[in-house]
Amino acid sequence: MAEPVRSTAERARQEAAVRIRPIVEGDWDAIAELERDAYGSIGLSEGRAALQARANASPATCFTLDLGPRTVGYVLALPYPAFHYPVLERTGEAAHTVAQTTGNLHLHDIVVAGPLRRRGLAQHLLRHLGRIAGARGDERISLVSVGGSEGFWSARGFVPHPRIVPAGSGYGVGAVYMSKPVRAPGPSPGPRSAPRRDPAMHHEVN
Repeated sequence: MAEPVRSTAERARQEAAVRIRPIVEGDWDAIAELERDAYGSIGLSEGRAALQARANASPATCFTLDLGPRTVGYVLALPYPAFHYPVLERTGEAAHTVAQTTGNLHLHDIVVAGPLRRRGLAQHLLRHLGRIAGARGDERISLVSVGGSEGFWSARGFVPHPRIVPAGSGYGVGAVYMSKPVRAPGPSPGPRSAPRRDPAMHHEVN
């Protein structure tokens, strides 16, 4: 079914209501629910404790997306050595690894609530992450593409690096490590430059 065409006024109202902010303690119920809804059906949900451990390792690179009074999305990212990726069952390594890593920001998790996908909100989160990476001086952003999302990330400049994520890694069949260069910091694009459609954010990264 085609996505309904939204009026300029409707898009403007949504853009005005969207806010990206740091994660606070009271957000974790909503984040855990979003993560469970997105990933539980494919067996890749990590659970609240693991999510908190990732965020606690690098609070400055993790954030939520609010639409009006509701938290409807989030990003968990952390400095991580290039061409390596977090082990899903091992969260205790995160803080130690983050403290020793420069130059690469790993996008561990991105979620937008199901009913609000395909509205440009994921792109909004990705642009914000890119600005953070640029301000930090990172050279690359990496991720592990899962759930058949390699095409989505390729269209956004991420290049696959085969054979880095082996079978049995815990990331599911067809998981692929990908990365892209960080753009130099510059003026923020206007709100209308955002793509108007996003694919469903179905465990693209973890």
